[in-house]
Amino acid sequence: MKKKIFIWVAHPRAKSLCGKLADAYQEGAKGKGGQVRRMDLANMVFDPHFDGYGPDAPALEPDLLEWQENVAWADHLLIVHPYWWGAMPTTAKAVLDRALTSGFGYKYHSRGMGWDKLLTGRTADALITSDTPPLIDTFIYRKPARRVIRNQVLGFCGIKARNVVQFGSVKLADAAKITGWITKAHEMGRSAA
Repeated sequence: MKKKIFIWVAHPRAKSLCGKLADAYQEGAKGKGGQVRRMDLANMVFDPHFDGYGPDAPALEPDLLEWQENVAWADHLLIVHPYWWGAMPTTAKAVLDRALTSGFGYKYHSRGMGWDKLLTGRTADALITSDTPPLIDTFIYRKPARRVIRNQVLGFCGIKARNVVQFGSVKLADAAKITGWITKAHEMGRSAA
């Protein structure tokens, strides 16, 4: 059975290292027979303004509905994003705020602190690019972006994180280093399929 893989490039710029990593992952997955759907944040149109959850929340725009449809369709997800000020970019976070909602990604119990994880049975990889070297990010900052994507995003909804990889320092990397990261992304795509 062919694995269904949804790739979300959560970088607001159309041409980026995140996009190149996603290209390599996609090529690897397709090369092993994976079915791939992909969305790039740079092409998504929606209102990033978010006033909070509630009955008066605005309806989701077509691109956010398509994002939900792709997540629901997938057996496996890849999220690729840059690491800005300890987290993903604001517009990427807005997609999660607006589309990863109660009734889709999770459902709180009517009493107590419990919730149902509505996206169980899926796996995911995440690739994060940063200027902060991963060792410094691990030992000084305690890897916030990696923890959030693994635990508070994927895990909260029942998606099992397979690999959460941070590539850096981007600003200090030479061409050979970047080629190595792209090769790793390709291998991860093959493994995911």
